[in-house]
Amino acid sequence: MDSRVSELFGGCCRPGGGPAVGGTLKARGAGGSSSCGGPKGKKKNGRNRGSKANNPPYLPPELKLVNPSQYRFEHLVTQMKWRLQEGRGEAVYQIGVEDNGLLVGLAEEEMRASLKTLHRMAEKVGADITVLREREVDYDSDMPRKITEVLVRKVPDNQQFLDLRVAVLGNVDSGKSTLLGVLTQGELDNGRGRARLNLFRHLHEIQSGRTSSISFEILGFNSKGEVVNYSDSRTAEEICESSSKMITFIDLAGHHKYLHTTIFGLTSYCPDCALLLVSANTGIAGTTREHLGLALALKVPFFIVVSKVDLCAKTTVERTVRQLERVLKQPGCHKVPMLVTSEDDAVTAAQQFAQSPNVTPIFTLSSVSGESLDLLKVFLNILPPLTNSKEQEELMQQLTEFQVDEIYTVPEVGTVVGGTLSSGICREGDQLVVGPTDDGCFLELRVCSIQRNRSACRVLRAGQAATLALGDFDRALLRKGMVMVSPEMNPTICSVFEAEIVLLFHATTFRRGFQVTVHVGNVRQTAVVEKIHAKDKLRTGEKAVVRFRFLKHPEYLKVGAKLLFREGVTKGIGHVTDVQAIAAGEAQANMGF
Repeated sequence: MDSRVSELFGGCCRPGGGPAVGGTLKARGAGGSSSCGGPKGKKKNGRNRGSKANNPPYLPPELKLVNPSQYRFEHLVTQMKWRLQEGRGEAVYQIGVEDNGLLVGLAEEEMRASLKTLHRMAEKVGADITVLREREVDYDSDMPRKITEVLVRKVPDNQQFLDLRVAVLGNVDSGKSTLLGVLTQGELDNGRGRARLNLFRHLHEIQSGRTSSISFEILGFNSKGEVVNYSDSRTAEEICESSSKMITFIDLAGHHKYLHTTIFGLTSYCPDCALLLVSANTGIAGTTREHLGLALALKVPFFIVVSKVDLCAKTTVERTVRQLERVLKQPGCHKVPMLVTSEDDAVTAAQQFAQSPNVTPIFTLSSVSGESLDLLKVFLNILPPLTNSKEQEELMQQLTEFQVDEIYTVPEVGTVVGGTLSSGICREGDQLVVGPTDDGCFLELRVCSIQRNRSACRVLRAGQAATLALGDFDRALLRKGMVMVSPEMNPTICSVFEAEIVLLFHATTFRRGFQVTVHVGNVRQTAVVEKIHAKDKLRTGEKAVVRFRFLKHPEYLKVGAKLLFREGVTKGIGHVTDVQAIAAGEAQANMGF
């Protein structure tokens, strides 16, 4: 967002708790916001999860949209279609701002006419518009002039809604499940955990009040930006039908005993971003630092919610926020904290969070009193996808690859697997192969039906999570960590692989023969260190290329995949550099059987 626009709209956001300042990037919506201003300008910078910039082609906008000719109107509609396609169904228009960031503004009649034209354009492409915010500007004119920021969002059709996955992290008893219950059920908590009861999957979770497994909850927003949850919809299918945008929350465990489950959720379910919950009355305690480190190591963008502010004095909340700001500014984090205190702040935070990997919004709220809960909803509503449509199109052109994360048996349906489609397209009736089995084979199967967010779906696209019904396929032949791929892929498997690692912590020296639990995507298995290249041993903070061997069965790995390993307090990260492919018949011999 241009600094002048940010100062006008988001001047209350305080990065690092310092003086009121705005951003330095051009505000973008999902597909790049359109400043309805000036002739030609520079391309706007974007962002994706890693290193590449997301720079959409430039389309020169107009300062105002007053009574355009038919030809001009059709051109503007085409422009809007492109922006919605780039933003996967969303775009933000800034009316009254020139492309060079000059805050010209429009008179009231011109603004009304421009919004009317924008509404006609949106109707033409099957979208709705929502005015996000409006401000008066000082310009060389006697008449008052305004600039307006407008969200354009496609009306949902045939399950083609925008879907964002948000992993929920935080220490035990920080209120993660309670917050999700309040957001998805539409009712405030009673202070004793009533809101979280519908989220628990096991009896012992209800009895202890602590999450031990991974659960999924959905929150929808319709084309007008209104919340769609279970308060006005009976089923998940109704929420999907009414929503243009879906937020899928991945509720992870906070207790250290279930850390392996939390790591699996972060590596396997490929969240777009993470929500780190911190209790205002305890501050950074328990596994909070560990969860923060996991998000940083896996390069998952995150924002922070300080909960339970109703239990604390204002000074306690401020102390917790200052503590968070100090941690975020440390050399290992290099983040720019941004405290959100108003709706303008929430809109600015969502736009800058999508553009800069260093911006970390901080919300302070209560699940009991509902204080500032609406600010988090505004943020989630505006938050654009962190990958562009071009990247998704490239993934869809590849062969089908589906990661198996969960396995169920459903009466009258048969075996069902849940997971994420890494690449390609999956349709009902597709013939795929699943593996590797213990002896390294891949078995043929057929996809009978698909469900996404608990409602029927005929086509699954790259990056989407779903459950696939496999009919009478024997469940005993399946396990977590397998992949279902297109037969044309001719997948390779390995029991030995090499990775370039950084040893984050080890009490003594890391040597040959040491056993660790390795996490690579949806793969989670014990491996032994066979060789450390160019060194005999490693100490905390050192780098090396290490050869690992899986102890139980071969796995499907890809070069370049992120790797995380742990054993007790020992932790390390890295990426796969080489895999020693083996044929199916050689698998058991290579495993040392």
